[in-house]
Amino acid sequence: MKSSVSEDLGCRRGDFSRKHYGSVELLISSDADGAIQRAGRFRVENGSSDENATALPGTWRRTDVHLENPEYHTRWYFKYFLGQVHQNYIGNDAEKSPFFLSVTLSDQNNQRVPQYRAILWRKTGTQKICLPYSPTKTLSVKSILSAMNLDKFEKGPREIFHPEIQKDLLVLEEQEGSVNFKFGVLFAKDGQLTDDDMFSNEIGSDAFQKFLNLLGDTITLKGWTGYRGGLDTKNDTTGIHSVYTIYQGHEIMFHVSTMLPYSKENKQQVERKRHIGNDIVTIVFQEGEEPSPAFKPSMIRSHFTHIFALVRYDQQKDNYRLKIFSEESVPLFGPPLPSPPVFTDHQEFRDFLLVKLINGEKATLETPTFAQKRRRTLDMLIRSLYQDLMPDLHKNMLNRRSFSDVLPESPKSARKKEEARQAEFVRIGQALKLKSIVRGDAPSSLVAAGICKKEPWEPQCFCSNFPHEAVCADPWGQALLVSTDAGVLLVDDDLPSVPVFDKTLPVKQMHVLEALDLLIFRADKGKDARLFVFRLSAVQRGIEGKQAVKGKYDCRENKLEKTKGCHLYAMNTHHSRELRIVVAIRNKLLLVTRKHSKPSGVTSMSLLSPLPESPVEEFQYIREICLSDSPSVMTLVDGPSEESDNLICVAYRHQFDVVNESTGEAFRLHHVEANRVNFVAAIDVYEDGEAGLLLCYNYSCIYKKVCPFNGGSFLVQPSASDFQFCWNQAPCAIVCAFPYLLAFTTDSMEIRLVVNGNLVHTAVVPQLQLVASRSDIYFTATASVNEVSSGGSSKGASAHNSPQTPPGRDTPVFPSSLGEGEIQSKNLYKIPLRNLVGRSIERPLKSPLVSKVITPPTSIGIGIAAIPVTHSLSLSRMEIKEIASRTRRELLGLSDEGGPRAEGAPKPKSKARKRVEENQGGPKPGTVRSTSSERITSSSLESPSTSEANPEGRYQSTSSDPDPVAEREGSPVWGSSPFQLTASSDEDIIDLK
Repeated sequence: MKSSVSEDLGCRRGDFSRKHYGSVELLISSDADGAIQRAGRFRVENGSSDENATALPGTWRRTDVHLENPEYHTRWYFKYFLGQVHQNYIGNDAEKSPFFLSVTLSDQNNQRVPQYRAILWRKTGTQKICLPYSPTKTLSVKSILSAMNLDKFEKGPREIFHPEIQKDLLVLEEQEGSVNFKFGVLFAKDGQLTDDDMFSNEIGSDAFQKFLNLLGDTITLKGWTGYRGGLDTKNDTTGIHSVYTIYQGHEIMFHVSTMLPYSKENKQQVERKRHIGNDIVTIVFQEGEEPSPAFKPSMIRSHFTHIFALVRYDQQKDNYRLKIFSEESVPLFGPPLPSPPVFTDHQEFRDFLLVKLINGEKATLETPTFAQKRRRTLDMLIRSLYQDLMPDLHKNMLNRRSFSDVLPESPKSARKKEEARQAEFVRIGQALKLKSIVRGDAPSSLVAAGICKKEPWEPQCFCSNFPHEAVCADPWGQALLVSTDAGVLLVDDDLPSVPVFDKTLPVKQMHVLEALDLLIFRADKGKDARLFVFRLSAVQRGIEGKQAVKGKYDCRENKLEKTKGCHLYAMNTHHSRELRIVVAIRNKLLLVTRKHSKPSGVTSMSLLSPLPESPVEEFQYIREICLSDSPSVMTLVDGPSEESDNLICVAYRHQFDVVNESTGEAFRLHHVEANRVNFVAAIDVYEDGEAGLLLCYNYSCIYKKVCPFNGGSFLVQPSASDFQFCWNQAPCAIVCAFPYLLAFTTDSMEIRLVVNGNLVHTAVVPQLQLVASRSDIYFTATASVNEVSSGGSSKGASAHNSPQTPPGRDTPVFPSSLGEGEIQSKNLYKIPLRNLVGRSIERPLKSPLVSKVITPPTSIGIGIAAIPVTHSLSLSRMEIKEIASRTRRELLGLSDEGGPRAEGAPKPKSKARKRVEENQGGPKPGTVRSTSSERITSSSLESPSTSEANPEGRYQSTSSDPDPVAEREGSPVWGSSPFQLTASSDEDIIDLK
């Protein structure tokens, strides 16, 4: 049964409100003649209730700004499959709809964590999952598809051996959306109310030009070889210049209204509208001071533009104000605007605006209009590819294999033939990968180097060389009370651990309630399982007095007798009017509360007579509730008032139910359509004061809003606020630290946003185990003294990516978790809660009954030995061409230090020359900006000579000049931490051997 550490999240529930992301309004405007313009419903984000309020500029941490579903975490086929040995299958589901499945076995981020990755392409979309690798158990296609909730087939899957299938699957992946973006930029003068007036502005103002310089670099279109965003780069028919930039691996072309062709005869400026009107996202730069006539999306006649970003510049205060309009059907996307939405730091404003626009365009692709078109295209491509492959069924291109032998050992007689096929498979895949890079269609994940940037989830080492297996824990002041295989220990940083209870009390759940002076835990050992309650002050006196460690016999007076046989309990840890505990004993729920405090009149009496050592007498049993089965997950949910209308969410069999505490009546919340169900958690998240639940099981997470009560009963029905998503790996535990959801698996952390489930980061953490999460987050993980190498030889690395079970003595062995000369142990790590929720956009973290605000810290990161996170950097088009050209020459044995350079490739600048240029005001006009977070060295593509010199296959790169901003912010130094939460971008090295 679950003894989840992620059940008690009351002290930091976010006030989950869509108001932070704007409210939907019916926007109506009139033109200069007073005629009503087309009305539309838009979600309006202005960061505050009064956008004209004079207030200090909104402050926000840079870490609050994340690209959602970034390519370096989502484009799996390009990243993990293309150019590597993997297996592809084709089949028909029960509805006779074709599907494709790709499977690979890889070493995750070179962290010695081998795992399977699988991608399922269906007409409804793409699903990706990771599955654990076991050297003793062969994984079958049936088990993979079953994990993806695909259990019934019209035709069994067949393997596709033809290497050209990689090109077709790459096309399927490209339907996820574009890597590069085109945004409109419209200049509007003060008082202009129609799009005809705005598009007729022949030139912009000085403030507008300053804004364009902030967005990117002015480039000449004729002869431009980068991403062109639909502009003419041959004949100047769409203007002479444009604005372009690269941001976190994305090429962005801005369609600037004043740079597009202008016609005095054409009042509507069709050439300008043709581009900007067909952009999903448009920036409107409006001149004039408040309160000038406010811009509204209805002023722009476009059926395609879904998002408008209204930018105003205050010349006196030198700051920018931002307002976002999103068409009603666009899902929520971040980052939310600060309150007020005013930015004095121009570089921070640029970062915020570009991330907001990129996230907005990605969100727009999920609207019904775009999603239906994308699904139709995907369905057409899958069916077409299926029809092309079926005629070759009897030509060795497709081969039927039994489910038990889907990932087989290669027969010795066919081994040479199979190796030749794999070599050709890899060669064609790498050629396709290189072609995508040169063409500019590669996701930003290609880059493996990075700079150190602090993220809110970066942990610090709490206790090094922790010698025990942790079961559960709970914070006690600055220390941590940990249940281990050696008993319950009090751990405080690297000080010696203090034993509190011996191992005769096998504690499986624990709560330290300092405000109530209580310690509650469940000691579970067969039929003798019980709840124990202690006064925290008495436990503390025993520790300070160095009394003998208590065992099971010494705690007899602390048992709650009626809880015998309990396997799970839950409590309202945010402590409303009274402490409530629900104890699960098989299929019976026992409701226990703590008696109310004595009246204040007898307080002096109680001071004279000390409280009894055991608080058992203070607890009373209220009622029993019988369920239809034994619960494996349980969460208490506060009702909307202080009356007896609280809920218990329970998970058992194939369903989540909610049970009324007062009546015992159960209501179906969600039924799980899967053969096997692994319930993970039910997390209560309040939206505008109303209860909602995040239901987590298998790979799925679903948000359900619980409707208000009506006479003791209520209905659970679909709501517009419901949403769901799938984790990439099946989590063992989930923590909600608003605005983030953190999923913990056995070897990784996956971080998403609560408001929409979008992925913002994944990190590899070998042998990870979450142990506490009620306030700060604590987990154990493997720490190696010596730095682990990034893999074996090139031959071994190639074999590692093969999903086939290696045959006999030629088996390429995955590196063990303990290498030669390494000393490996587990450390206790801590992610401070204030780093996650200490946001400048302050939200009350409370239940409906009790207000509890966590104030932002004054100096995040001071004294925190953060674990660096690798971020991807982008390549300029010229650099890509130079790399590709040099790689080809090296493959042909023509590499020469003094050889001719690739045509058009820029000459490398010396550091001295670079500093001189910076001192003189930056690079020459016309060069494309590439910020410090977007630099890359030519060693991003591994050459044969490098691999020969480094037979262990380590990836070595020389980073460019350090980012001065990062240094000022106190970024962590590489290697300062025992292990690294490494971003998935580390696996992008193309092996061109």
